[in-house]
Amino acid sequence: MSAQMFEGKGHAAVYQKYRFAPGKELQEAILTYVQEKRTSPAELVVDVGCGTGQGTRILAEHFKKVVGTDISEAQIQEAKDAPSMPNISYLVCPAEELPFENASVDILTSFTAAHWFDIEKFMKEANRVLKPGGCVSLSTYSVDMSVCYGNCSEKLTKIFREAWDMILKYAHSRLKYVAEDYKTIFEALPFPDKKRITDIFDNIPMTVAGVIGYMESASPYQVFLKNDPKAAKSLLQETEKRMLETMGVSSPETPVEFRVRHVCVLGCKGK
Repeated sequence: MSAQMFEGKGHAAVYQKYRFAPGKELQEAILTYVQEKRTSPAELVVDVGCGTGQGTRILAEHFKKVVGTDISEAQIQEAKDAPSMPNISYLVCPAEELPFENASVDILTSFTAAHWFDIEKFMKEANRVLKPGGCVSLSTYSVDMSVCYGNCSEKLTKIFREAWDMILKYAHSRLKYVAEDYKTIFEALPFPDKKRITDIFDNIPMTVAGVIGYMESASPYQVFLKNDPKAAKSLLQETEKRMLETMGVSSPETPVEFRVRHVCVLGCKGK
């Protein structure tokens, strides 16, 4: 069954506040693939492991009906509470037990979540619910992010990665799937018509506070926080202080760019 790492209400609130939506380049890669493969408009899109709905809301701009599912009631409640379009609905359920009829889903997506699933069971479930000719998109961003601001981008990225490396010491073993660029997940996808893209880059507009908040929202940080609250909080405070000093500014709301690399596994079920 899925690993449950995002259960608490506090964590869900941080996740909603600081997690960014899929970037434009990733969106374009997914939409282009779907347009290439499909001959008719998609009626039903299911976003699995939707968390607080960042990706689900993006999908609703392009498709008729979108359902976000997640195993965490707290995450789904945050998603429901956020402003969204009327063609979105949310359900609490495991990724491996989706409440949809056989061959009823046109597109199945998952943003930064598939590595938490029981991969073998999820792939069987994806095969079951997808219509013939249906598409699947399983994406994540890698851990090698950069922070960009003027001529101090290199120094900012070094500060960020020092903190991030400390946080990743508390990473769950399933993050190995992210570290290998979803190779295992790609190989497990049961459709011959599939591809894996590992070089989709997006610049996400953020602030210094947003970068710190992103780190706070990460599951390894939440483990760190439970193990050593004082050290965990101190790490984020010190990181923010160092970033502001390096930039020569005082406000945590100062805009920066967060450069991320996406990995995307795409597939199409045979007709």
